[in-house]
Amino acid sequence: MNVVARIKVKAGTEDEAEAAFRKQIDYVTREEPGTLEYVMHRLKKDPTVFLFYERYADAAAFDKHGKSPAMQELFGKLQPILAGPPVIEIFEELAGKR
Repeated sequence: MNVVARIKVKAGTEDEAEAAFRKQIDYVTREEPGTLEYVMHRLKKDPTVFLFYERYADAAAFDKHGKSPAMQELFGKLQPILAGPPVIEIFEELAGKR
């Protein structure tokens, strides 16, 4: 299961958002073996836009990630600085190179 999450924050809050995201990445790395990839990106032409590429072993791993206390804490911190709702899309992998 592959997920792409696009999150836009208010101008001037980029560093705050990045720090919160890095804390989340640390948690995922330590506590979520079913999260196979969890990679943060930032849009070069607009530093208020973050994109996560996420790959999960299965639907249960994705569900565990979404319901984790760390995820709830992350969105609690992000809520006041979001510049709109996150866009989260789930993709089915068809082909490629690893």
